[in-house]
Amino acid sequence: MRTLFVSRHPGAVEWARRKGLAVDAWVAHLDPATVGAGDTVIGSLPPHLAAAVCARGARFLHLRLDIPAEWRGRELSADELESADARLEEFFVKGKPA
Repeated sequence: MRTLFVSRHPGAVEWARRKGLAVDAWVAHLDPATVGAGDTVIGSLPPHLAAAVCARGARFLHLRLDIPAEWRGRELSADELESADARLEEFFVKGKPA
């Protein structure tokens, strides 16, 4: 069982390190085929990837932020993530075939 932190944002990685999260692999992009049952995946994933993680028997912890509109579309620092009440929230996502 492993914990993977998925983010391409340096501020998010720094935030996680400051929080002392026990992470086995830091990845910029996730290939769901590399996730196994019992793994934990942390990050902000599109719904189809979150569903693939859950379908493989892994936990998905979403990095949730409450940010003002003017912060959207730019890199946030770890301090800004703190002020945006960054937190991990577990989701169980089930995909539906089209």
